[in-house]
Order: sequence, then structure tokens, then C-alpha cells
Amino acid sequence: MLKKYPTIKWSLITLGSLILLIIAFGFWFMSLIPSSAEKRSLSTITPQNLPYLFEDTIPSRGKILAIVTSHEVMGSSGKKTGYELTELSRSYYVFQANGFEVDVASPKGGNAPVIIDWDDVGAFDFAFLNDSVAQHKVMNTIALQEVTRENYEAVYFLGGKGAMYDFPKNADIQDIVKTYAQEGKAIGAVCHGPAALVNVTLENGNPYLSNKAVCGFTNAEELFLIPEAKSIFPFLLQDKLIDQGARFNEGNRYLENVVQDGSLITGQNPWSTWLFAETMVQQLGYFPKNRIPTAEENTIDILSAYANHGYSKAKEKISDTSDQKQPIDRTLLAMHCIVSAMEYDLGGFLDKLRLLVYTNELSS
Repeated sequence: MLKKYPTIKWSLITLGSLILLIIAFGFWFMSLIPSSAEKRSLSTITPQNLPYLFEDTIPSRGKILAIVTSHEVMGSSGKKTGYELTELSRSYYVFQANGFEVDVASPKGGNAPVIIDWDDVGAFDFAFLNDSVAQHKVMNTIALQEVTRENYEAVYFLGGKGAMYDFPKNADIQDIVKTYAQEGKAIGAVCHGPAALVNVTLENGNPYLSNKAVCGFTNAEELFLIPEAKSIFPFLLQDKLIDQGARFNEGNRYLENVVQDGSLITGQNPWSTWLFAETMVQQLGYFPKNRIPTAEENTIDILSAYANHGYSKAKEKISDTSDQKQPIDRTLLAMHCIVSAMEYDLGGFLDKLRLLVYTNELSS
């Protein structure tokens, strides 16, 4: 039959060859990413394994209140939600290392629902999961109605998509933000956490967010991950912040972005958490304790250099990081390759792939 229809024959050969090429590329691409065994090797880390927490110990400087969501289901989608582990674990240890005890509260109190993206989990996150004191706090969060507000130097609102549902209309949250704003205390919010700020009205009748410079999880970030986000969430966070009069600072998608306006500090996404927490420490009047950047942070720096200055600058950043013997998260770099491919951004995909290959060569 194929002899009678040579066009079909060559079409099948071409298709088969293409499939084989795609499979071969897939295996090669995966070879550039560290094995899951390397990730598993971190799973037994405890706080005692983190020198950052115990070297040059800082005396107590007071307490900070972290507020997480109690909401467990993402709208009509039925998908589970909660607070983002990495946004709590990393900020928790930054504050602890800088002399602040962290209490964890939630609208309902009790065991707070958590979302763990295992691809993003690193040493500090595993340490948090193995930290009996920290785990007791998240499994027994303080109900907001029971919070003694004057006990804290600052408050910060954690992200996680659950925050979009139970933060905006919570009267206790509104009162805490209003009170702390009037007292000049530091107020922080990261990722979806700024949903806590959208319905706060000051004593003069103005929205708290009026003319405030802020950031948060952007429309572009939300809609890329969840195309039906407009029907699942009560609102899109970026739109709502702007509607309330905020000056929204939209940074590069899935890269670090922190905005400070007086005593208000906001972070755009989970990858902004380290800088967000250290900016909070600065707002509280202290220079943040020295900390070795994580592999994720180094990679975000590389990707930011690419986004802002192009391939050559990003490659230079990789070389500098390698010379300084600082780690790079090749899994995160690969994920950004995939994001570019999903957007049909061939140039971006190829550039990031070249960066991934270069990083892999330097690590060999």
C-alpha cells in the first residue's frame, strides 16, 4: 500500500523521526536537571543543620505575627489550597535569625492548611518541616480574635491562594492593619498576602492602599498558571489593588520583586520571600544578619539578569556565581525554559536552554 502512496510513506517516516527526536530531546533535557536523589538528601535537615540560625546569635528583639489562611478549597474548582510553605518557612527563619520570635495566627485558628510545591522545597523548607516548635505553631495557629496585638513589633500576611478568600473580608485583619498603620508598625504581605489589605479603611475614610506603592501576585502570573482564574477567585489581586488606589509595581514574572512604601513592604511572589523578609528586618531598624544566598536566589539573579539585560549578562552572572563557588538551582532554570516554551517564545526558550547547558558544564 505504501508503495502506491509514497507521500503517505514519507509523511509517516517524517512523523516517526520527529517523535524520536522529541523523545531523545526529552531524555537529554532531563539529564541537565539534578536527580530527585539530590533533593531527597535534604529531607532530613533540621534547624540545627543551618549555621545561619546559630552563628552570631542575636538577642531577642521582640515578636512578629505571621498570619496564614484558613481556607482549604480553591473556589468552585474543588482544588485544595492553603498557605505556601516556602513563604512561611523562609521568612520565619530570617526573622528568627535576626532576633524575632514568630507567632502564627489564622482566621479560624488551629491547624492551618498548607500547600507544598516539592519542586521548590530547599534546605530551609525541609528544616521547617522537621522543626517541632514551628510545626506546633502551624498546627495550632492562634485564632485572630485571640491575638494580643500590642505584643508584636510587626505583622505579615502570607500568600497561598486561600488568602484570596478569607483575608479580604476579615474584620480582625482589617483592624490589625488599620491599628498598625496608625502606630507606624511594619506591615508586610507577600504573593497573595496583599489580599489582606484591600478592604482596609483608615479613620479619615480613605482606603489604606490609596496611593500606596505595592506589588503582589500579578495578573500575568495568575492567568498563566490558572487560565480560568477570573471565575475561580473573587477577584484578580493586581486588579483589586489598583481599584483600591494602589500604585502597582509589576515586576518580571516569577522573579524577585519587593516594594516598600513607608512601613508597608510587599513581595510579588514566593521567589521574593528572602528579600521581603530582610526588608522587613530593615524596616524594624536593624541591618539583616549576613546570610549565604541559596541556590534558588542565585538562579533568580541569573534569570533577572537575562530578563533585564539579555543572554550575555546572564551568562556572565553564571560565571561569577561559579567562580564564587555558589550553587545554582538547575531545576528552577529548567522550569523557566519550559515556561518560555509554553508561551511559544522560541528565542527565550533557546537562550535559557543555552544557559542551562552552560550551568551544567560548569558544574561537571
